[in-house]
Amino acid sequence: MFVLLLCLLSSLLLAALLSFVSLRQWLVSRKKKLHTSSENGINVGIFHPYCNAGGGGERVLWCAVKALQEKYQNARLVVYTGDIDASPNAILQKAKNVFNIAVDSDNVRFVFLKQRHWIEAKNYPHFTLLGQSIGSMVLGLEALCKFPPDIFIDTMGYAFTFPLFRYLAQSKVGCYVHYPVISTDMLKRVQQRQMSHNNKKYVARNPFLTWTKLAYYRLFSKMYKWVGCCAETIMVNSSWTENHILQLWDVPFKTHRVYPPCEVTHLKNLQHTRKGEDFIILSVGQFRPEKDHPLQLQAVYELRTLLAQDEPLWNRIKLVIVGSCRNEEDYDRLKNMQDLTKHLSLENNVQFKVNVSFDDLLQLYQAADIGIHTMWNEHFGIGIVECMAAGLIMVAHRSGGPLLDIVETSEGSQNGFLATDAVEYAENILNIIVNNEEMNGIRSAARASVERFSEQEFEKNFLRAVSTLFTGI
Repeated sequence: MFVLLLCLLSSLLLAALLSFVSLRQWLVSRKKKLHTSSENGINVGIFHPYCNAGGGGERVLWCAVKALQEKYQNARLVVYTGDIDASPNAILQKAKNVFNIAVDSDNVRFVFLKQRHWIEAKNYPHFTLLGQSIGSMVLGLEALCKFPPDIFIDTMGYAFTFPLFRYLAQSKVGCYVHYPVISTDMLKRVQQRQMSHNNKKYVARNPFLTWTKLAYYRLFSKMYKWVGCCAETIMVNSSWTENHILQLWDVPFKTHRVYPPCEVTHLKNLQHTRKGEDFIILSVGQFRPEKDHPLQLQAVYELRTLLAQDEPLWNRIKLVIVGSCRNEEDYDRLKNMQDLTKHLSLENNVQFKVNVSFDDLLQLYQAADIGIHTMWNEHFGIGIVECMAAGLIMVAHRSGGPLLDIVETSEGSQNGFLATDAVEYAENILNIIVNNEEMNGIRSAARASVERFSEQEFEKNFLRAVSTLFTGI
């Protein structure tokens, strides 16, 4: 029996090895054919399955595409996307409308992927990280077979695709990491048995399930390190992300901090045009669970409590939540937020605006006084920077990128406020409203501090980081 099992295992390993060699030979020959059929010198594949989502990650994508087009005019750029319901023209037009970024449509093509459902979290109610990572390999294999590139750049954080492109297609691999898939902060939350959107109540309350989840996270961290080290250049978007990637992957000489591109030049020139007597608090971000929009509603609820003796001022306060929805789950989340607004009796003071255009967003920036952002350990916070550039007083979460890179609260150099819970958010907002005329110094400091996050700075640092991928090709 033992000999039979050994023979069976040997046969499976041999079959896997032969399949690997055959697939690699086919992909390499396909790469050569692509070069023969194209006048362009280098084929660059950019992996971004949700390129039409309209969030901060997509701003990074299109600024990167634009920078590559200008620097490497002989390169052929391909975006791997799962947005099969959108045409190339519609995708590029949305990039123009939402981000005011125009790319050369003649030098970018799209490879549409039909297996995107493999990376959707809803398909993995348990072991979500592992399920999505294996799913990304399925999606990556589809992308690889449809277009094997010379250079592969992942801009969404699907690190488990790296070994496929490096070892099967012999592509050079680079990545832009918005946030690590797993972090020491996540491990601490599980270890301390704290409930969160990725640590359910029944797990936090059960010691055995907590131990199991910790073991699973630690094993996943080791796999994540191996696939991450397959990249030849690694870009991270903030100090917080950089610290975690250095802890997880431990490749400091490959790692470059490249702040994401923010629209600051135009926003810094905006003039405030408040209409009427309303104080508008503006929130900008996708409708995703980690953004913690309920905390914003709770903060406004606490603000109403603080203003219990000043009904006229309370009636002048409006929270406008602007966000983009990627899929049905996001729309369900939006509906839940609207229901919570009614439950808290805030419907007269809260508005939701979905998938607004760039021009409409500019008008909101001009009308608003205060910006709010509530995500715990936000990896960076493009929306925070843009609010500050537009002259809004920002109240952000005291963690992650806002704490380490963006918001300064020291006396003499203060450019915003930080908070952790609903009461602290409410107190900061009330302070800004009551002392609005005295906040001009903070507004000026905020606008002056954002230049290092401009699109020009991003393009310069991005091109410097990816230059190693283009050498020797």
